Amino acid sequence: MTQDTIGRLVSREPAAGRIAFAGLQGTRTLELADLYRRSGRVARWLRERGIGPGDRIGILAANGPAWVLLDLAALRLKAETAGLEPGKFTPDARLLDRYGLKLLFTDRPVAAPSVVSTAEVTEAAEREELDNGPSLPPVTWGPEEITTVKFTSGSTGEPKGLGARAGSIDSSLRAVQEIFEHGPGDDLFVFLPLSLLQQRYWIYSALLHGHDVTVSTYEAAFAALRRTRPTVVMGVPAFYETAKRQIEARRRRAGSLDEAAKAVFGDRVRYLWTGSAPAPPETLRFFEEAGLPIFEGYGLNETCIVTKNHPKAHREGSVGQALRGKELLIDADGVIHVRSEHPVNTRYLYSRPGDSERVFAADGTVRTGDLGHLDEDGFLFVHGRADDVIVLDNGRKVIVRPIEEHLKADRAIADCVLFCPGQTELVAVVSPAAVPADLAAVAARLALTNAALTRDERISRVIVAEEPFSIDNGLLTSQYKPKRREILAAHHAAVHDPEEGIHAP
Repeated sequence: MTQDTIGRLVSREPAAGRIAFAGLQGTRTLELADLYRRSGRVARWLRERGIGPGDRIGILAANGPAWVLLDLAALRLKAETAGLEPGKFTPDARLLDRYGLKLLFTDRPVAAPSVVSTAEVTEAAEREELDNGPSLPPVTWGPEEITTVKFTSGSTGEPKGLGARAGSIDSSLRAVQEIFEHGPGDDLFVFLPLSLLQQRYWIYSALLHGHDVTVSTYEAAFAALRRTRPTVVMGVPAFYETAKRQIEARRRRAGSLDEAAKAVFGDRVRYLWTGSAPAPPETLRFFEEAGLPIFEGYGLNETCIVTKNHPKAHREGSVGQALRGKELLIDADGVIHVRSEHPVNTRYLYSRPGDSERVFAADGTVRTGDLGHLDEDGFLFVHGRADDVIVLDNGRKVIVRPIEEHLKADRAIADCVLFCPGQTELVAVVSPAAVPADLAAVAARLALTNAALTRDERISRVIVAEEPFSIDNGLLTSQYKPKRREILAAHHAAVHDPEEGIHAP
């Protein structure tokens, strides 16, 4: 039984800690014990609506109290959740049929059978008379039982659904707690969508270890940071790039780097957490110099957290050593494979034929598709995606990630993706950091980047996007990773026209 984590979550009212919901209009705070009691009311209300063990409910809503309450209530009923990301899914009857949902909860204005407004969840949580209803039956979660279905944020096609097992969640939570020792006095800041399972980990951690947690949204993140003064911030590299620009702007106006950093993040940060995509080395060094230790890690939906740098074991340029319960294997082609004591799963629940077999071995070992190596101390260095290796017409293989990182290290460039039309030249499509774009700075960075590369690696042209890559225009995933196929489609004519773009000197 996974009583160390999920079992304790469903069976014990926490003795300490608070949860804050921070938006643009203000912050609402609850004691974790109150959150637990309210989740019990929601669980009884769900049971009245026919939800029981083995049923699946969908949650398609922005971060907020209703999301957290539904998730905890489902755990207490031994029901599954399906975390559905707003913007990627449409709340309608087809969604219920496709994913076997008994009820779908959404904050979107939808009138359809079995689709319920999250406002009703919030109302149920306030109904004290539900405390007097029949007791919730004891619940235990076995390590191979699925608690939630999570969906890939992949850049192409229908999102793949993956059932996350309780044992994997238990293993990951214990391994992270072992290295970071979160406890009373900590406040973990969460702003990425709760449909991403890892974001819910920090709420579970608060309930287990008695620390505080703040839930916000990406739109409200910077306003909430200054107001709530967290000790730990979980973010993706794109978020830290934005934070870096804000700190630099404040530093130019106010003076010291340390004070500028505190003005953005507050004065209590113990460390910053980043992952999901490679962070530029210059960005990592910037936060270290600003007095904000930042630790990069590595993991996938299919593996959960695999490696992590942390205060006791940190190596620059790496994504850390394997966590307890994880084993790293590098095959003859340099591709990283991950073997887990408690796999997330051994196949997808929802995917195209052959997808599971391409990723999962028979024993659950995951072929990540990433290239990397381990140093003599077991630190993992990731070089890029195996699929993102460009083969030139002369047979030379070019790994695009280091080139892209070098190019986008300039503050004028928010992101970039490298393409190779006709296998004869490298062309970068750049997302500008501001509009209008600083074309002179982009041209200068192109020259500087090419000077550091071998002949075959040099970029011949840069196409500057008129509209920056974003989630709204479909060119970034929910974790702010560029969608290569969509970016190429949007700029296909310019990429293939040798006259277009800023040309290398």
